[in-house]
Amino acid sequence: MRIGLYIGDQSGLQSQIDQARAAAEHGLASAFFNQVLAWDPLTVAALAGAAVPGIELGTAIVQTYPRHPISLAGQALTVGVATGNRFTLGVGPSHKQFIEDVYGLSYDRPAQHTREYLTTLRTELSGTGHIQVPGSQPPPVLLSALGPAMLRIAGELADGTVTVWATPGTIAEHIRPKIDAVAKDPRVVTAVMLSVTSRPDTVRDEVAGALGFASDLPAYRTLLDRQGQRNVAETVVAGDEDTVASAVRAYADAGATEVVVSLVGDDEEKARTLKLAGELARSL
Repeated sequence: MRIGLYIGDQSGLQSQIDQARAAAEHGLASAFFNQVLAWDPLTVAALAGAAVPGIELGTAIVQTYPRHPISLAGQALTVGVATGNRFTLGVGPSHKQFIEDVYGLSYDRPAQHTREYLTTLRTELSGTGHIQVPGSQPPPVLLSALGPAMLRIAGELADGTVTVWATPGTIAEHIRPKIDAVAKDPRVVTAVMLSVTSRPDTVRDEVAGALGFASDLPAYRTLLDRQGQRNVAETVVAGDEDTVASAVRAYADAGATEVVVSLVGDDEEKARTLKLAGELARSL
């Protein structure tokens, strides 16, 4: 199993590039940038690729509704060339609250939208559509998927899925069986909040304060209910090195092909966690 770093869009531009560099220096396989309502992850990935050699750059995820698939294909292929074709494109429909309330777009039929979107996107990335980018190679495409319908689409039309808030049990009992039913050797990239810390309850409380609102988004609410959890903060893996390492190994045993580590805690705890992630990357 590979280990990468998940880089949120709330830090500064140079900070995100520096985090990708730190991931490479610690021997991690990848750095994935997210998109909420701040930095554009494709641009950040291109800049990080130019500054940091030898590491995969990716998005987790780019929202589909606000970007036409032909335009996104052109952007993704451009980033691929800029990074020496070390780029993975993670996409997803996001959530009704963002798409309708922020962008003013309809979130009607997200599964149908995603199927149609990926069909066009893959055609354009392949060079058989409208977009022609010299020197580019089609990047791998991952789809954010948690429910059965989206996992089927991920297996049929993408190279795998990128998940968030999922426990090892969910990976083993739900994610892998659903996507394996329609795909051969799919990537299952799992974003997990980790913290090597002596104050695990406090770290979870901090995450609940910052991100607890996500617990009420319908897709995440369904997932958390499946896992017997009330808040996304309950998915945080926090404790000493042995506790965190054991949890990461559990994801490997469950069938995750890559854990993308989201560092939580204070600066010292994040540094300890990144160090452990590098050690695990060399041993798993």
